[in-house]
Amino acid sequence: MLKTFVGFKNIIDNPKSIFYLLTPDEKEELQRNIFIANYRRNEFIFKERDKPNGLITLVEGKVKIFKEGVGGREQIIRMAKPPGIIGYRALLSNEDHIASALTLEESVICTIKSDFIMNRALKNSDFSFEIIKKLAHELAFANGRMITLTQKHIRGRLAESLLLLKDKYGVENDGTTLRVYLSREDIANLSNMTTSNAIRTLANFASERVIAIDGRKIKVLDADRLERVSKLG
Repeated sequence: MLKTFVGFKNIIDNPKSIFYLLTPDEKEELQRNIFIANYRRNEFIFKERDKPNGLITLVEGKVKIFKEGVGGREQIIRMAKPPGIIGYRALLSNEDHIASALTLEESVICTIKSDFIMNRALKNSDFSFEIIKKLAHELAFANGRMITLTQKHIRGRLAESLLLLKDKYGVENDGTTLRVYLSREDIANLSNMTTSNAIRTLANFASERVIAIDGRKIKVLDADRLERVSKLG
């Protein structure tokens, strides 16, 4: 628990976190209005149609946000990393969640009570504006992904997804291995394609020496070429 609390303290003091914008008094009150929980890999944080019970912050780990479509097929909408906040659209609009959130690895999640967010934190104009900016950024991202997933060909969609993962999570110390290990099904759901198409396209990229594959580990060997494939669609 000490490690978890230290992790949350790092979130509060991280300039990239919205909580960094709270005043010292608000940060002190914040710590009295949080619930911290550890999640195993492949564990739901919330499900579609659940009611939000607070503002959810990812302290450690990785999370995918997805919707279930026709025939139970998933579409991954967004990937999250610390110090990301998730599910806040439903909280602010007082609606049920329209998507589900699932951990991709062992994760630490912090839930902040709704009353604190609504009655105290949102009165801080810098904090409120940062929330608005995040919503606007997500809308722009969603619009861009909609174009990608409906107009690009399979190779372009998969190339963009690999670049998205590289940008979101970075690479290991070798400078090439993506720092996230997704199943082929998840890669397919992120790219709006069938799992068999994802497997075949990944194999083609590997044969072209654009990437290298070792189980769930993917190395980006030629990011420039991957970028060109993505842009050509």
